[in-house]
Amino acid sequence: MVQNKEKTLSSVAEASANGTAQPAAAKAKAPDKQETKASDFRKERKYVIEGFDIAQVEAVVKSHPALFSVPFPPRYINNIYFDTREFRNYRDNVAGSTNREKFRIRWYGDQYGEVKKPVLEVKIKRGLAGTKKYAPLSNVTLKPGFSMNDIEAWLEQSDLSPEYREAMKYLQPSLHNRYRRKYFLSANKKFRLTLDDQLTYVDIPKLNGFFTHREMERGKVVMEIKYDTEDDLNASWLTDHLPFRLSKNSKYVIGVKKLDIWNLHEW
Repeated sequence: MVQNKEKTLSSVAEASANGTAQPAAAKAKAPDKQETKASDFRKERKYVIEGFDIAQVEAVVKSHPALFSVPFPPRYINNIYFDTREFRNYRDNVAGSTNREKFRIRWYGDQYGEVKKPVLEVKIKRGLAGTKKYAPLSNVTLKPGFSMNDIEAWLEQSDLSPEYREAMKYLQPSLHNRYRRKYFLSANKKFRLTLDDQLTYVDIPKLNGFFTHREMERGKVVMEIKYDTEDDLNASWLTDHLPFRLSKNSKYVIGVKKLDIWNLHEW
């Protein structure tokens, strides 16, 4: 990556945290057909639940007066996160920046082998609300211990728009994670609740053949409730009927800390 571009990205991100400019990743806009509108933004509430297994948490959800049902079966989610060389996205998250973007590759199913229907996802946060943009990637085969070079080659062979390619110039793969997700939908169809467990974090070496470090969080369930901003008042009623405490949770931040990736990379 080119040094002066990195500095430009960092300075813009710092300005965004102070409210004087747009966040760095927003410099490269997604295709016009994915322009975000106020109606695209949703809110979410998170709970980090420890001391209960997922069956106990699921029993609480199914007994909730919102009458949650299961819209489709559980599945495994795989992510590859991107950050600047200085881990600007990580630092912005820890600092509590309200306006930020997070780039990641996401696919479902097997962690390794043939990856089908992967997408490059941009998660955009503005205050307490957020939205996402997506760009499809080409299918690829991943082996355990895949490197930054493998991911960069994957992006290169994919049919990304110039806007996405410009944004990715400033970023590099920083973390791989995987977890199982269970889905629930309220009877009025306004609230989607998910339960994540079996959270696993893997670092991404720069080159092939290097040792990879893996960490797994046991005995932990992450609950997320997502809904349209107009339903915020009803969301308070919904959360009042849960015996858990709201908390801040970022799988990306946790993974970087657990694997000590911050200190593994050169500055």
